[in-house]
Amino acid sequence: MPQRAEQPRFPQARLVALAECGTHAVFGAVIGPQSASEQKLSRQLFPQLQAGMLLLADRGFHGFELWQAARDSGADLLWRVRKSAVLPVTQVLGDGSYLSTVHAEKDRRSRRNPVVVRVIEYTLTRTGDATVYRLLTSLLEPEEAPARELAALYAQRWEIETTLDEIKTHQRGPKLILRSKYPWGVEQEIYGFLLVHHAVRQLMHQSALRGGLDPDRLSFTRSLRIVRRQVPAQAAFSPGRLARALARTLAEIAERLLP
Repeated sequence: MPQRAEQPRFPQARLVALAECGTHAVFGAVIGPQSASEQKLSRQLFPQLQAGMLLLADRGFHGFELWQAARDSGADLLWRVRKSAVLPVTQVLGDGSYLSTVHAEKDRRSRRNPVVVRVIEYTLTRTGDATVYRLLTSLLEPEEAPARELAALYAQRWEIETTLDEIKTHQRGPKLILRSKYPWGVEQEIYGFLLVHHAVRQLMHQSALRGGLDPDRLSFTRSLRIVRRQVPAQAAFSPGRLARALARTLAEIAERLLP
């Protein structure tokens, strides 16, 4: 007889986060059950966006309603979409990108209430492989945001994958599971991980500013080891000694740079 699929023995949760590309600082996060979709959870993050931000997202997030909800925050968007998406060319622009329109599901057949978007298409050629990328952006003016620059910028979307690896692999440690048996406890543990990561990344940012460095040149794993070594030693420090210890910590973080 076929065996029933074994149920997970440990608590599982789905996390959707907003991370700043340059510093890897997570500044927004929402946690839900494993059954909740990333698209549904992401809507709770949009109020944390604001004008002047550019939100990068993978093709799994594209959808008219989600696009409009994110756009209502005032932030600009640069999202990858599937090659199968129907995006008629309404105007070809000087940098090779073009303007198109997207519609809500109920207006798609009649083409009513169009929303103007800009489409950027390009191919990344690797050994034995060529990947076609199709980006949708709310930045409509090529003079303001040239297609070549946006295509290069989209590669920064992978910075959040590195951020999650820092939290799940290096900070949490291998094979370490969430201990709580209750949903509220699982959320508490996850937010604890996020807060520690944010604190370490804040120290790295301060260290980079002091040295005039790009935060990408600082090693997270090395910074984490330095912080773990310093925390027990600073527990009984006076405010004056604590400030001197912090200065030494920032200097030590910047001593060895990544290539």
